[in-house]
Amino acid sequence: MPDFTYVARDLTGKKISGSMSAATERDVVQHLGTQELFPIEVKGGDGAAGGKRSFSLGGGISAQVMSDFYAQMASLLRNGVPLLRALKLITMQTSSSALKAALEDVTLRVEDGEAVGDAFAKHPKVFHSIATNMARAGAEGGFLEDALERVSEFTEQQADLKARTMGALIYPIVLSVIGTAIVLVLLIFFVPKFDELFETLRAKGQLPWATEALLSFSRFMQSYGIVFLGIVAILYVGWRVYLTTEPGKRLRDLVRIKVPLFGKISKNLSIARFCRVLGTLLKNGVPILKSLEISSQASGNLILSEAIDKAAENISAGESLAVPLGKSGHFPLTVTEMISVAEESNAMDTVLVNVADGLEKRTARKLELMVRLLEPFMLVVMAGIVLFIVMALLVPIMNMSSMVG
Repeated sequence: MPDFTYVARDLTGKKISGSMSAATERDVVQHLGTQELFPIEVKGGDGAAGGKRSFSLGGGISAQVMSDFYAQMASLLRNGVPLLRALKLITMQTSSSALKAALEDVTLRVEDGEAVGDAFAKHPKVFHSIATNMARAGAEGGFLEDALERVSEFTEQQADLKARTMGALIYPIVLSVIGTAIVLVLLIFFVPKFDELFETLRAKGQLPWATEALLSFSRFMQSYGIVFLGIVAILYVGWRVYLTTEPGKRLRDLVRIKVPLFGKISKNLSIARFCRVLGTLLKNGVPILKSLEISSQASGNLILSEAIDKAAENISAGESLAVPLGKSGHFPLTVTEMISVAEESNAMDTVLVNVADGLEKRTARKLELMVRLLEPFMLVVMAGIVLFIVMALLVPIMNMSSMVG
């Protein structure tokens, strides 16, 4: 197991530092909590922050920071530290200015008698609706530390999933950008130098069509390249503005789940997120209708959200959840069958989390395979474009050489 160094404070505020071996940074935080120590900083043995996986949750706060906050709160509460004291301790020690400001307001509200979940709700850019509703359920049911610990686990799982997805796509994106830049440089600066050289063949009508097309496109990029890029930029901005409208969002999300190859991956990730959120909320005592409302938004896809909302209407009428989800045509048969069995056995919370685990694992394998296939495909495409340019210039040169001979 890797070694971690830590800096922590005890309940009197005394700073304590040390090191320990643990599987993850979370294990270090939990172990310190059992010793009534509040961790300020935990680093890996190489001096880098352990568990360095994050994505923005809004307000400039990373998922790892929020996951650590929920884990620290749960650890302090589990070890008998009162809620207000725990909030004040974390507020003093947090390095995130956005989280610190939110926690100061939350502490004041809790001091005035407001429930911690309601106080979280006043800062939606910091505390996700999932955390807010689970904190409400935990405070009402007397299991706030368990609820916060599950929020911490959920936040870290989603951060890991997004980090893996983005990490898999970085290389193809970089490859496409570099390849496009190389082709543009060839077209704008290299190809035009051959235009005058081929004038004789053009006058005799012996210039190959591929060469003529290449030279014409090169002249266009030289003369109107800036205008072309400006039009592309305007179209891009217009598209981004369109995506802020309701029809634009629907079109974007429909394309996400219908586009060949990657559409199924995107849809399965959204369904897995919906199942995990719904299962986590139900496990923490949040009512089914409220859980469906939150989890439909958490899916991140408007088309799926509408299907889930329609299913919620069936729940209100006393019907099952699986049937309308299956009729929507967006949820795999295996998922709806497992939900149907879970409804009959009254084990929705456990089954939904298991469904999410299975979907994420299978989708991660498919995504990895697709990226592995995409990389050589893009290399072949880029090589083909460069080969076309080279051959379009080389063939007329060879013809000119044979004529001279």
